[in-house]
Amino acid sequence: MTQVSLLQGIHMKNGKIKTRTLTKATVTVRAVIIFLSIFTFVGPFLLKYAAIDWPTAIVYTLDNLKMMFLQPAFNQITFSTAITQILITLSLAFLATILGAVLSFFLAISTAKNLAPASLSNAIIAFNSVIRAVPTVLWVLIFAIVAGLGAVAAVLGMMLHTMAYLTKAYAESFEEIEEGTIEALRAAGANWWHIIFHCVVPQSASYLVSWTFLRFETNYGVAIAMGAAAAAGGIGFELFMSSSFYYDLHEVGMITYCALIVAIVLEVMALQIKKHLTTH
Repeated sequence: MTQVSLLQGIHMKNGKIKTRTLTKATVTVRAVIIFLSIFTFVGPFLLKYAAIDWPTAIVYTLDNLKMMFLQPAFNQITFSTAITQILITLSLAFLATILGAVLSFFLAISTAKNLAPASLSNAIIAFNSVIRAVPTVLWVLIFAIVAGLGAVAAVLGMMLHTMAYLTKAYAESFEEIEEGTIEALRAAGANWWHIIFHCVVPQSASYLVSWTFLRFETNYGVAIAMGAAAAAGGIGFELFMSSSFYYDLHEVGMITYCALIVAIVLEVMALQIKKHLTTH
């Protein structure tokens, strides 16, 4: 009877066992992908191109790209000024990441299903979902109402979004810890904080560092955008001035290259840190 019941749950097609079955979730995902694909393909044909002089537009675009990426140069600022502004941008990203990571840790240990009550966990998850649903730039503008445009509003907005992002990442890392280890410590008389600092943190330290550095990379890009959108300073503000005020495409290209090199360096550092943590 047991074998018959197991065989009844197996789906066959052309004499082969189907390893994938359609569920409500898979049907929904496929429908969304199909809709987005159709919209992406049809959307460009719905735009009006009558007012565009295509030959002139193509020539001007190629000329602008040539000035930006083949003839980069500093005209309004110097190289040392650019380095200083990049350091300011990195400082904004670093400060927002560190503050967000500290808050995220305490929220995450109250969110993980194996460490916190379900009611508290669900409340924090819902709260963080609302924060993540709002783009960082909107949070920055909301804080700008109180603190004014500038670095303070940028750091607060990035910190809040970082907190919501890392709380989810940290909590999922904590939930991967074997339940038997936690139960053994509880049976030995360990209190909640002993479990956190003698079991949870040591076993998930590599994940915490990896997620934190990943978010730092993200915040670096956001800080560049906030330099222009929220007058937070840094290399983003210089990029905004060069492109919108001076309309110096040569300098736009040079600033873009500088920001890109820093992003590549951060990516290499992230890979090295991850490699070091996985081998030790």
